[in-house]
Amino acid sequence: MPVPDQRDPEVTRSALAEWLGRHLPGVRIPHVDTPQTSGFSNETLMFDAEWTDGGQTRREPFVARVAPTRYQVFPEPRFADEHRLMRILDERTPVPVPPIRWYEPSADVLGAPFFVMGRVDGRVPTDMPPYHMGGWVTEVAPDERAAMWWSTLEIMAVLHRLDVAELGLDFLDRPRWGAPGIDQRLNYYEHYLHWAYDGPQETALKALDWLKANRPEEPDEPAVLWGDSRIGNVIFQAGAPKAVLDWETAALGAPEEDLAWFLFLDRHHSEGVGAARLDGFPSPAETVARYEELLGRPMRHMAYYEILSGFKFSVIMARIGQAMIDFGWIDGTSDFPYNNNCTQLLARILEAGR
Repeated sequence: MPVPDQRDPEVTRSALAEWLGRHLPGVRIPHVDTPQTSGFSNETLMFDAEWTDGGQTRREPFVARVAPTRYQVFPEPRFADEHRLMRILDERTPVPVPPIRWYEPSADVLGAPFFVMGRVDGRVPTDMPPYHMGGWVTEVAPDERAAMWWSTLEIMAVLHRLDVAELGLDFLDRPRWGAPGIDQRLNYYEHYLHWAYDGPQETALKALDWLKANRPEEPDEPAVLWGDSRIGNVIFQAGAPKAVLDWETAALGAPEEDLAWFLFLDRHHSEGVGAARLDGFPSPAETVARYEELLGRPMRHMAYYEILSGFKFSVIMARIGQAMIDFGWIDGTSDFPYNNNCTQLLARILEAGR
């Protein structure tokens, strides 16, 4: 969901060029694409840089990811952790992320911390409209959709098999919310829910009560979780993933949590919005079976993690609804923060599980 952006393109270009000159002496930035709207969580700036190296003129496309300045979708953004994780993934693992180049921790240059990545060409499935309803995913062959699905799943399996201790990824732990996994997630999202929107939350609270009452054991060592695992966060070229994006909700926990989010978001983008699921995308049962093969163990308690996914997304939608009220896009009395496609889907799942 975009929010209004008032960044001055020329001021941004000049500030960014001066800063980048510390890393690439003599660099020129002819133009910066500053969006008319900016995402809730982070702002994305695209630009080309030109400089001379060994007598040769070089030109390279970059992306600057800027920490949120206008509106926070999460109560405590972890921008520095996102950069740290992406750099480790880029430099030390097979997980494909954009090449991470430089990080600026201060707000002096662009008004907020930011990091610069190499730009990766390709296409990303759309959320608006959901990719089952419109956009380029509806136009490709079913075989390409299947390739997108399975290849993203394989990347998730690589991620979930990473050695947390060896890679120094313990910083993803959030002990103030409890033990890694379900304990942290429930405590954090309960806090998040009350911070997100000061209004009724019947469905989300019902889900939270159910989740607390039916909490399963997580017997394995916590794995690195993507957090926002879905094909809508992957840059594809002809069905092949070239870069995995959006690591701001990365955490430690059970792989089932990522897999359930992957499936729930796809269900939301089809059944949840009243759209038929496109041919080529494997079924949930086929997906779970394949993931069990990839990890070499059964996927446990998937019904629980589906409700956890719906609860987490309902909390995020509550915050988006509050933002829409704050920006004057909907009336303050609107029920959207607690009655939307996500909460309606979650209510049906809860009712069916009785």
